[in-house]
Amino acid sequence: MNNYILIFIIIFYLILLFGLAFWAEKKAKRNWVNNAYVYTLSLAVYCSAWTYYGSVGIAATSGVSFLTTYLGPVIAFPLWIIVLKKVIKISKQQKISSIADFISLRYGNNRLLGALVTLICVLGIVPYISLQLKAISETYAIISNDTTVASASIFSDTTFYIAVLLAIFAAFFGTQATDATRRRQGIVFSVAVESVIKLVFFLIIGIYVTYFLFDGTTDIYTKIAVTENFEALTTFNGLEAGINWYFMIALSFFAIFLLPRQFQVSVIENTSEKHLKKAIWLFPLYLLLFNIFVVFIAWGGKLNLGASANPDYYTLLLPLQNGHIFLATLVFLGGFSAVISMVVVSTLALSTMLSNNLIIPYGFLEKFSKGHPERNANYIKNIRRIAIFSLIVGAYLFYINFNVQLSLFSIGQISFVVIAQLAPSFFIGLFWNRGSALAAKTGIVFGTLITMYTLMLPFVLDTIIEHIGFTKYGPFGIELLKPYALFGIDFMTPVTHAFFWSIFFNTILYLSVSLYRKGNYRERNYAEMFVNNYNALQENAFVWKGEAYVSDIKSVLTKFLGTQKTERALNLFYVKYKIPKDIEQADARLINFSEKLLTGSIGSASSRILIASVVKEQPISLVEVLEILEESKKAITNNKFLQQRSEELIQLTEELKEANEELVLQDTLKNEFLDTVSHELKTPTTSIRAAAEVLIDNDSDMPVELKKQFLDNILRDSERLSTLIHNILDLEKLASGRESMNKTFNDLAVTIKEAVYGVHTIAQKKDVTIIISDHIEKEPICYDEDRMLQVFTNLLSNAIKFVEEEKGMIQISSEKIDGFIRISIEDNGKGIPAEDMKYIFDKFYQSKNQNIKKPLGSGLGLAISKHIIEGHNGKIWTDTTYKNGAKFMIDLPVSLNVKN
Repeated sequence: MNNYILIFIIIFYLILLFGLAFWAEKKAKRNWVNNAYVYTLSLAVYCSAWTYYGSVGIAATSGVSFLTTYLGPVIAFPLWIIVLKKVIKISKQQKISSIADFISLRYGNNRLLGALVTLICVLGIVPYISLQLKAISETYAIISNDTTVASASIFSDTTFYIAVLLAIFAAFFGTQATDATRRRQGIVFSVAVESVIKLVFFLIIGIYVTYFLFDGTTDIYTKIAVTENFEALTTFNGLEAGINWYFMIALSFFAIFLLPRQFQVSVIENTSEKHLKKAIWLFPLYLLLFNIFVVFIAWGGKLNLGASANPDYYTLLLPLQNGHIFLATLVFLGGFSAVISMVVVSTLALSTMLSNNLIIPYGFLEKFSKGHPERNANYIKNIRRIAIFSLIVGAYLFYINFNVQLSLFSIGQISFVVIAQLAPSFFIGLFWNRGSALAAKTGIVFGTLITMYTLMLPFVLDTIIEHIGFTKYGPFGIELLKPYALFGIDFMTPVTHAFFWSIFFNTILYLSVSLYRKGNYRERNYAEMFVNNYNALQENAFVWKGEAYVSDIKSVLTKFLGTQKTERALNLFYVKYKIPKDIEQADARLINFSEKLLTGSIGSASSRILIASVVKEQPISLVEVLEILEESKKAITNNKFLQQRSEELIQLTEELKEANEELVLQDTLKNEFLDTVSHELKTPTTSIRAAAEVLIDNDSDMPVELKKQFLDNILRDSERLSTLIHNILDLEKLASGRESMNKTFNDLAVTIKEAVYGVHTIAQKKDVTIIISDHIEKEPICYDEDRMLQVFTNLLSNAIKFVEEEKGMIQISSEKIDGFIRISIEDNGKGIPAEDMKYIFDKFYQSKNQNIKKPLGSGLGLAISKHIIEGHNGKIWTDTTYKNGAKFMIDLPVSLNVKN
């Protein structure tokens, strides 16, 4: 492809990413930009050039060994709920901006430790960035067919200009604010988009090789299986290979937590802990998809390109060999995306570490303490911008001067080993409060020195100086000190060998020094806050003793935050802790709060130094710290207990309140019932008396027909009075359990038909239709037929009462469910109001939703029905989901016998 066309494509692609990042920065609060999927895809910054190109190279030369780099993260992800959730919570509480800040703060805000961690990260990552630039340079040369791309002059080298553009991108979007804990949604979103692009393009080339150049996976396997050394690519070489696999998986396990770019996207850029639930399965799925075709691309490259081609770039060389330039360009852009995301996020993370843990605390603090807020902010931003450019230029110079023939995958593994030296102080320090700053520094330094001795030094001597005597015979001919076979262990690969010995001595020294020499009070104070990370403990866990004035602290804050932000922050502090604004003396809470405010801008170590410069701290013994922390824990426990008791009392009060309201309601219902009953008793009595008086007074001259009418009225009212008294007595017997049921086996269909026949007359008067299902259960059931007839008659009478004339319809059906016969009686009337649902079976309750002004009946029918059904070990209720009227459901047990 023509150089100018490729350069145009690269520039256009970078402009597109610029636009996406700019748009995302403006829409940072939208769900399109800030969601669990974007967060998970941003984690795929883990997949850089060694994934995109190097995995194929290692698969072609060493077989399935490339999988170890991905198995570690897959194994690590289930632990995210435990480890990363805790790390994120601590980082948000303490305003942490980098992994150097995190480790430094864990060990008492130790400035030297923060600087040491920064140097280790720079040592491990800058050569790795240079290899990303190497990948760009070599793939550019392949696709443009330009072998002179790595020019002697940097100004004629395309890779140099690409590196500068990446630096501009990182500096523009990564240094817009001095607070390094501020989320950079523009960069995160662009990394997520790049993750999709590199995955899609890698899958495309995988499908192309597998199904277009070959006839599927079986075809590739059949052809590669007959080649020389095929067995070595697909099998383990005994126990030794298994041990190497184990340590390589452990190495990548540490890397997913400790690489600066991974800590940046997984912790610093995290906006919600809920996103971890999505990432825990989606990121391993992403890695799985990325590796589906790696082996087949590697085998296809070996078959079609032979041993002469660089296996790292089979993904580019295969489509170019077959004249598919467009496909090769897509592959190039996928690899370019992998490089961009890794370089930008890594330089952003390292620039924050350099400024906050190295440059500012060791060179600019005094200048900042005398400066103006705006000028200080510009200084901080410029320091980070210069750091970004310096890192990328340094990586470029490393690439130019040490452009040796080492695979991308191998250099990535070396970086992993260097970064892994942070593991003991990071992981053990999270769960063990005895770890000290001295132990962390000792372990990291010795671990790094062993890594340099067993991995970097022989690499430099063998590859650059071409002196193999040191590697072959050891220093001064001492074979036990051979760098690749230290103390006689010679069955490991150089990477796993260096990793094993460095982590072994690192961990042993960390534990030994921690046990031998305890840390100071400040270290133990922060250790408690990290290890026992309770939200309540964080409020009062910072132990400080001395004399401090609010005005002095406010003056320091103003120089970095400005007057307006300082006032707003302090006002929030006063409101949170209910402290008067005119207070003069500062306590430990304000000291801690002020340090956190400055941490994001200048780092935890610098913030501590600045605040310490305006306060008079008194030394505290370790015993005092532990006593104070123990008191805080006890106070938290007591507060939790009191809070629990308070919640129980509140709940009990609510229950008593509800019970009291229920009693008041029942009392009201009872009064209404008594009023109704007295009225119902009084009405027929009055009617009977009046009719009797008329008959007595006019007995001689009253017509026979009229006399008969009065006698009928007396008879009817007497029956009504008798029924009412009977119902009251009936309910009392049923409620007290003194009523015995005459249970026999009966035909349910016959009983229902008899009940319908009993209400036929009143239904006919209102022109109401009653429909009995044809599928009423025929199986004999044991029940008291008179009582059950009373229930059905009551329900049917109520249904007739509530439906409209001429339009009313009542349906009766039954079905057998789980040992019960379920009878349903539904109508198309007004239905039961929601407020009545809870009380309709109470003996003192009447529904107010009737068709006439004065409620009919005494409110006893449904209460009696409920007692009768329960006397049969059954259940009666209303279907609340039925919206076309009222629907009563009755469950009667099939297995009920006469004795029951």
